[in-house]
Amino acid sequence: MAGKWTAEDIPDQSGRSAIVTGANSGLGLVTARELARSGARVVLACRNLDKGHEAMDQIRAAVPDAQVQLEELDLASMDSVRGFAERFKATHDGLDLLINNAGVMAPPRHRTVDGFELQFGTNHLGHFLLTTLLLDSMEGREDARVVTLSSTAHKFGRISFDNLDGERHYFRWRAYGQSKLANLLFALELDRRLRSQGSTVKSLAAHPGYAATNLQSASPPLLDRLVMRVSNKLVAQSEEMGALPTLFAATEPGLEGGTYIGPDGPSEQRGYPTIVQPNGRARDEDTARRLWQVSEELTGSA
Repeated sequence: MAGKWTAEDIPDQSGRSAIVTGANSGLGLVTARELARSGARVVLACRNLDKGHEAMDQIRAAVPDAQVQLEELDLASMDSVRGFAERFKATHDGLDLLINNAGVMAPPRHRTVDGFELQFGTNHLGHFLLTTLLLDSMEGREDARVVTLSSTAHKFGRISFDNLDGERHYFRWRAYGQSKLANLLFALELDRRLRSQGSTVKSLAAHPGYAATNLQSASPPLLDRLVMRVSNKLVAQSEEMGALPTLFAATEPGLEGGTYIGPDGPSEQRGYPTIVQPNGRARDEDTARRLWQVSEELTGSA
């Protein structure tokens, strides 16, 4: 890919409507800010409204004419996801960009309010339900896209259909890898389904490489947080760089559905956005179809 793509290369997004989950901090905040800078109307979909208001103030300070709106969304609650989707559809005439960004990383074992293992429930099931509820708002819109964030952690993930809730055994990093593999399986399966239906909507995926965000300090145990604090300073790239693959996937003209974007540096850990390849497990269509069916059953969206 010629040149080094940056946020300055985002095409004009005037007239386009976007939702960014987890937009109160980190990659989500940068993504929402840069989409707003480019003219998009951006809904900040946040669990913590106090932090959401702070994020909105930061965006408006950086982009005085930003069109931003704050809405409550807790991806760990299926009722919250349904309520958000209903409110959005009642107050907006359509949706052009859905950025499935929010997530939790490697916490001790917890359950969502619906009884799902927290990482699988939040990172995958919440976004699965949100996307399926909003797709009809995207149909027929010019170049409408769903961008789902995965991670290089998908490479050590496996979908344990007999232990999705972590009841039999729970290792927080393995569960994180499972959730990130689920994100990528979902994004690619969604694209296949949209294509087969002749949909105008595209599904793409992205990952940030290793970016220094509050994700590393929000959930993991103390020892993990201390180690990652050091590695953030020594190895990680900035939030601004980490958000570029998402922004590229969301806005670069001509990208095909099913494209996966990540950094162009060694091991995809840092650098500028480029097209990268999922591993074999992420391309397993049988697993993807089974995961889709299980996700429909668990979220009640079948």
